[in-house]
Amino acid sequence: MSEGTIRPEVRLAGEIADQFRHKPQDAAAEAIASHIRMFWDPRMRTTLLAAESAGEVDDSLVRAAVERLQA
Repeated sequence: MSEGTIRPEVRLAGEIADQFRHKPQDAAAEAIASHIRMFWDPRMRTTLLAAESAGEVDDSLVRAAVERLQA
């Protein structure tokens, strides 16, 4: 990815996180991870995990959700 470009999966995960920010962090992270497990194609999940591993995910709530996806 070029500098300044956000992967669509990272942007989408951030938008999902926005819907759960009103909840406590643990509950929000689990809700985001659950949504991703249920509705995202496996390739999208793989891309999100790769983006997080590459340090491309700035949102702490999305990072917490990714940790749950890896468990």
